Amino acid sequence: MGEPSKACCTNPPIVAEGYVHKGEFINLGGLKTYHTTVDKPCASILFIYDVFGYFPQTLQGADILAHAGNFSVYMPDWFVNEYADITWYPPDTDEKKVAMKGVFERGNPAVIGPRVTKWMQDIRGEGKWGVVGLCWGGKIAAVVAGAGGFDCAAMAHPAMLNPEDAAKISVPFAVLASQDEDTKAVQEFSEALKDKKVVETFGDQIHGWMGARGDLKDARCSEQYQRGYKMLVDFFVENLGVKVR
Repeated sequence: MGEPSKACCTNPPIVAEGYVHKGEFINLGGLKTYHTTVDKPCASILFIYDVFGYFPQTLQGADILAHAGNFSVYMPDWFVNEYADITWYPPDTDEKKVAMKGVFERGNPAVIGPRVTKWMQDIRGEGKWGVVGLCWGGKIAAVVAGAGGFDCAAMAHPAMLNPEDAAKISVPFAVLASQDEDTKAVQEFSEALKDKKVVETFGDQIHGWMGARGDLKDARCSEQYQRGYKMLVDFFVENLGVKVR
């Protein structure tokens, strides 16, 4: 695999609306999968979306990781087109609460985690792999990182933080929390991590700012979205053994 130039590790400009994704949708391991890459990727990343699926903000994040970090990034469709509707959030009515509960039941980590591990076993070739997840996807990333098979892992504005997941993780791990995650839960998760870690709370950003709920027309959100993905690029470059000229 190739190596990126130093200039390659600079985030491209953020597109606030009307984003056109750079990758393509393929069938991989029996699942529709968004794949975005460069000519000579240095490593691969499994990107686990939030419960809203393939939103432009999430696809743009995957493209940033691929093109700023020189990676091949894969985002399978674990919900198989049955995503949460963005209008259900916040779940401030009984109807919305029931709808969101149904999504999280379909995305039960005890079910999806083993599916992710099996999918990786089926499609994985040579080379190093990282995994990153947003919200619900962050929980899945923690579960599968603890099961092994990844060289490093990360989560942004994670859901269902549990220090028992962290205690099973033996690879470098990054946590980018929002203002809405419980401070004690983030701290306990961080303290349970055994290997190198990056843990930072973006204190003025809402849960979801790096995914579907990120309002990139807002200057501060756009700035922190870009900073968050820059942190992820740097984390994966360092921990996937990529040498930057």
